[in-house]
Amino acid sequence: MTAKYAIGIDLGTTNSSLAYTELGAEHPNIQVLPIPQLVEAGTVEARTMLPSFIYIGLKEEEEKGAFALPWGSKPYAVGEWARRQSADVPTRTIAGAKSWLAYSRVDRHQPILPWNAPEDVQKISPVEASRRYVEHMIAAWTAAFPDAPIQQQQVVLCVPASFDAAARELTHEAAIQAGLPDSLVLLEEPQAAIYAWLAEHEKNWRKRVNEGDILLVCDVGGGTTDLTLAQVNQENGELSLQRLAVGNHILVGGDNMDLALAHVAQTAFAEKGTNLDPWQSVSLWHACRTAKEVLLGTEGKDRYPVAILGRGRKVIGGSISMDMHKDEVSTLLTDGFFPACRFDEKPVRRAASGFKQLGLPFESDPGITRHLAFFLQQHGGVQPTHVLFNGGVFKAGFFRERVLESLGSWFGADRQPKILEGNTDFDLAVARGAAYYGTVKQGRGIRIRGGIGRSYYVGMETAGPAIPGAIRPLQCLCVAPMGMEEGAELDVPSEEIGLIVGEEAHFRFFSSSVRKDAPGVLLPKWKEEEVGETDSLKTALPAAKGAEGDYVPVRFHTKVTELGSLELWCVSTVSDDRWKLEFSVRENE
Repeated sequence: MTAKYAIGIDLGTTNSSLAYTELGAEHPNIQVLPIPQLVEAGTVEARTMLPSFIYIGLKEEEEKGAFALPWGSKPYAVGEWARRQSADVPTRTIAGAKSWLAYSRVDRHQPILPWNAPEDVQKISPVEASRRYVEHMIAAWTAAFPDAPIQQQQVVLCVPASFDAAARELTHEAAIQAGLPDSLVLLEEPQAAIYAWLAEHEKNWRKRVNEGDILLVCDVGGGTTDLTLAQVNQENGELSLQRLAVGNHILVGGDNMDLALAHVAQTAFAEKGTNLDPWQSVSLWHACRTAKEVLLGTEGKDRYPVAILGRGRKVIGGSISMDMHKDEVSTLLTDGFFPACRFDEKPVRRAASGFKQLGLPFESDPGITRHLAFFLQQHGGVQPTHVLFNGGVFKAGFFRERVLESLGSWFGADRQPKILEGNTDFDLAVARGAAYYGTVKQGRGIRIRGGIGRSYYVGMETAGPAIPGAIRPLQCLCVAPMGMEEGAELDVPSEEIGLIVGEEAHFRFFSSSVRKDAPGVLLPKWKEEEVGETDSLKTALPAAKGAEGDYVPVRFHTKVTELGSLELWCVSTVSDDRWKLEFSVRENE
């Protein structure tokens, strides 16, 4: 059956959304799907966004029908009620699952969320949490369009540009498990923001930019900062867009701002003689999120009370509270997260203790402007001519102003980039842009070229005699160059490489958002800020047919699928055997 709709899904760290448009229309009319969800126990309302939170309920709540939805009931809640529960019952609430998907130091298939929850709480994996978000949106789509099964539509799911191949694969896995079609396409969120702008200015976008212009997409969401550069080129007499660079995965966003406010509030409580326990501290963090959203909203109040449940007999009325003021909050967050800085500054790397509590690897430097300066430095000091803002953080205008002021101070006031006007709804632009891209995949509209946003490498142990206590040096072989286009494949030029088969082996992968090495380039050494290790893979590849010994001589064959995923094949040079290596941590099958 031919797809009737193009569907765009933004699987966000803090909020998720779904937009759609009918295929075949001369001009796409992109709509946002209202998503029914629990806003409190037993009460369902439709909202344009689905907060990316999961509340793991109590048995007695389930028995009372607290989790009933129009399409059935589960022993948990996804959405607005879950977000509210994160302040009152943080040990039973999952937040930030998307950030965990990109954290390679934990097994994303293991039940680890809610992080540090007590033993009586049934935990789930980051992959499972992501699956539940997508499953909820699928159910909302099915309820609204029962005659257009989502499996038969053109679906585009967005991921951060900074996600490596493993994080993309895990996202894809969760989406397929939830029920999205195998033809699902992955799209980088900053590109989706550009597509949303193109959809709005489809008829005249070429009059708003000129050949050679460089667009900076600055996307600061709930959990991450995503930076992307795109250039306006000319092809066959027509202007076109090409992505130039993407930034690293920067774990700084609205969540960090909430933590900063919680720290201020906790200090204020302590000065009044009230010391919070760990449970109250987590609850305070989530309560400060609500305060920030209210105070910095377009019709924000001048002050907002932050209250959390008490834990002792001395607490009057069962809660403790304090007022937060808009001016103080805006100054604290602007100076703390968008500080004025020089262009040659780099993010501050603070000295770390020899021991560190496990958890998400938040950046030690929350200064987004310093991360932006370093990003532009890494790419030759390029000077953007336009800025496209995206992400819920930029709903507060003074954050946008500080970014523009910083760019102007670096390049001169007369060369301060212009704002690329258009995306006024920073929460929904990604979903809208993804829906528009769905129409582009069907052969209409403007396509942003650029291929994969990173170069990928495999780690190879150097040959040589064994030396007691010494580890053989590791070299990196480029197997996929930055910019490799969808549908492209190549044989990686190299000498024959010994592949361990028939027994468990440790395969190591690396990537770079800066280096643009050609396939087959071998790096004996590299800078940590340029090349970083992604996921390793421990698995036993099946032995070759009729082969003797543990090693098989192979060469690499790389493919970027039409769906945007990366495949790496080890091709035997002595037989027709082939082995596929996955860029994600998997259980042995």
